Parts: sequence; structure tokens; C-alpha cells
Amino acid sequence: MKTSILLFLLFSVSHFSIIAQTEINMENNQELPYYQIPDYPENFTAATVAARMIDGLGFRYFWATENLRDEDLNFKPNDEARTVEETLGHILSLSEVILNATKNEPRIRPAPEQVLTFEKLRRQTLENCNEASDILKANPEKSLEEYNIIFERSGTTSEYPFWNLINGPIADAIWHVGQVVSFRRSSGNPLNPKVSVFNGKLRD
Repeated sequence: MKTSILLFLLFSVSHFSIIAQTEINMENNQELPYYQIPDYPENFTAATVAARMIDGLGFRYFWATENLRDEDLNFKPNDEARTVEETLGHILSLSEVILNATKNEPRIRPAPEQVLTFEKLRRQTLENCNEASDILKANPEKSLEEYNIIFERSGTTSEYPFWNLINGPIADAIWHVGQVVSFRRSSGNPLNPKVSVFNGKLRD
């Protein structure tokens, strides 16, 4: 009888701890950008469409990285592939290129090495996407010809038009987010099935 009561108490504590942690995670998630996709702009312009592409990336990234465990971060399908954590580091770098382009600021190469926790890496990537999108939406009539990717290496700069940002860093980041979704499924922690990338929010 005492054993049964003890087991019941242990189960109850564990169950409510899981619920509490889940609620904490959800609260923390809602403090970050892209828990759901922002409302779309009223008008279609080149800048607002580009911003929406970045918002789509941010939303996908948010849920691809939600509740990743250590075993998920360390997972890679073979010895030659990046781990999930290494892939996220690459996505962070791409988000910095995207943000710098909207600011017309140079991207220094090689980039300074950063040692970030997963939580900080995730937050920084989401905030980079959000800031880049906000810059574009704040100037809806501005021509995308005015935004350039600028790389600087050893005092030498090279510039590329916004076209390269679309088929380069933006598309590449979306590509790698898809890898994270695939890898986390392989490591036993699949994407939340309520995520609707079409509507940009969780299904009821």
C-alpha cells in the first residue's frame, strides 16, 4: 500500500513538473520573434515581399528549433555531415549576412568566432531575421537596388545585388532549416504536428 502511494506521488510530481516546464517553455517562446508569423503588409511592394520571405524563414526556424534536446543538437546522419548545432551556427551566419544587407553594412570575412549557448544562438538568429524584415517593411517603397550584400576581407570589399541575397543566404537558410526538421525527426524529436507553415501559426 505504501509503495503504491509512493509511486502515485512520484508520478504526480513528475507529471506536473512536465506540465510546468512545458508552460514555461511556451511562455519563453512567445517572448521571441516568430512564435507566429506577423500580419502581412497592406500593400505588395518589392520590399514587403522580400520582408515576407524573411518572415517565412523566421517562422520555420522558430518551430524547427523549438524544444531541441542535447541529443538532437548533436545528431548528424553521417560522419561527413554537420551536426544540428553546427547547422544552426551556419544559419546564424546567414541571418547576419541578411541583416547586414538590409543595413548596407559590410560582412567581415572571416567572421569572428562566436561561442554561444543554443538558447542565445536561437534568439540571435530570430532577432536578426526580425530586424531585417522590419527594416524592409519600414521602407516599403524603397528599391531593392539600394540594398547590397557587402563582403569585406583584409580591407578589400566586394558587393553583390539583392538578387544574390534571395537565391543565396535567404534560400540557403530555408534549405538548412529543412535539414534541421529532418534531422530532429531522425533523432526521435519530430516537429510539432500543429505547426502550419501555410497559415504561419499553430493549428488549434
